[in-house]
Amino acid sequence: MRITRLIAGTVSAGLLGITPIALAAPSSATDNLISTTTLELPFIEPGEAATYGDTVTIRGAVTGNDGSTAYDGTVTLYQITSANPAGVPVATVPASGYLSFPDIKATANSVFRAVYSGYTATNTYEDNYTPSTSADVALPVQRKVSIDNAKARLTIKGKVAPKYAKKKVKVQIKKGKRYVKFKTIKTDRKSKFQVRLPAPRRGNRLYFKITIPGNADFVSYSEVWYTYSYRAPLARAAAR
Repeated sequence: MRITRLIAGTVSAGLLGITPIALAAPSSATDNLISTTTLELPFIEPGEAATYGDTVTIRGAVTGNDGSTAYDGTVTLYQITSANPAGVPVATVPASGYLSFPDIKATANSVFRAVYSGYTATNTYEDNYTPSTSADVALPVQRKVSIDNAKARLTIKGKVAPKYAKKKVKVQIKKGKRYVKFKTIKTDRKSKFQVRLPAPRRGNRLYFKITIPGNADFVSYSEVWYTYSYRAPLARAAAR
């Protein structure tokens, strides 16, 4: 019995000498990051223009110089036009690696710019991000020209939007491989116009081009149509 007690005492003493190991909390620290804001018009190809009244999709992103995505702070989209050269805010969204702004109506030639507010961390699990501004992205816009091709034969009727009263419309006809001047007409007070074309030879197509000159608010509109007999409906031609 005595031997048993001595062994038990020795074991107890050994256990008392064991030092517990504590589980350390994960370390964290705030980084000071330089942000970059980007902006794009994903469905407008270089050299293309939106048509007045179209809805335009604008996207972007906010990232840090370490490759991270900024999810804190806000991004404001500004639209710059000839009427508002200083720019006006049109939408504000939370920062993200995938910014999707509400669709914008194409109303005039515009430049878009996204401004990120930056962010100051409120705890050690967050990072600081500097404010940043995207590069400007231009959106060319052309006037909307509606041609009444359902009824058109040789007298072509059209309407220009927005308001384009008493303004010039250029009409050209294709001769060989190039378009030559046919006539220049003017719209009426309701922005409508009409022009009578010469009859094409039987079995041939007559290609003609309608052009509306550009200005500070709109780029030039130009589109080719054709007719192939006085009884056939007018048709829009492929890009030529």
